Amino acid sequence: MGCTLVIDTSYGSTVGIVGHEPIVETDSRTHVERLRNNIALAVERSGNTPQDIDTVIVGTGPAPFTGLRAGIVTAKAFAFATGAKLIGRNVLEPQARWNLIRRGGAGASDDTRTRRTLTLAVNDARRRQLYFELCEAPAVDGEHDGTAVRPIIDMDIDYPASIVERVNDAVRAWRERNGDDAVVDVIGHGADRYADTLSAIEHVGDIVDESVLDGGEQGLAVFAHDALLAYERDPETPVEPLYLRRPDAQIPAPLKHVLNHAGAERTA
Repeated sequence: MGCTLVIDTSYGSTVGIVGHEPIVETDSRTHVERLRNNIALAVERSGNTPQDIDTVIVGTGPAPFTGLRAGIVTAKAFAFATGAKLIGRNVLEPQARWNLIRRGGAGASDDTRTRRTLTLAVNDARRRQLYFELCEAPAVDGEHDGTAVRPIIDMDIDYPASIVERVNDAVRAWRERNGDDAVVDVIGHGADRYADTLSAIEHVGDIVDESVLDGGEQGLAVFAHDALLAYERDPETPVEPLYLRRPDAQIPAPLKHVLNHAGAERTA
């Protein structure tokens, strides 16, 4: 029977075989260099060989460029070499499913109205910005619910103060549509850094600077399960990095005119 390997480098790196504790590297200066050895170690600790792996799931971000690219390229190379199926999954939507499990369900109602937990999933984008997505996850008793996570605000990148305004507007509209009350948890790396700003979210709940992939064996299983559900819904989703930010490199302007001659075009 085959097994599933998870690789993610959206924040540090996480490598693991589903059903076993993952290997997590939080030092962004060394996680890429250790990635290959950590994959080998994770496979060995699980009692498997590379040939036993039939599925590779890789986090596609959103995240900054270099580290994210290294993880995706590694996952593609491993899948190509072993013949394993390759699945990519963004790292934000699974946060909503994991958050409800972390809470122990949908969250308790403190009055006669239904009180739902919404998740503002974030990842540190640096430059004082956050990647984010506001999601509604199905109420679950465990990680194997088959219902899709529903975005309320699609994945984007923005400054924390602007995110607060956008979330407040979206949640007010959500309440009007559904007639329910809601609490908004902020989950993911970067949450603590901007906690003072994010606490201005109306009816804010927990602010937790952790990812689903910080959740050990259970978190790895939740991420993999969510990725498989997303793959079943859309198997053609490309396994490509989500940067969400324009690249720093720009096409140079033409050279200046000299002695009334037209400017030369740059060719390199």
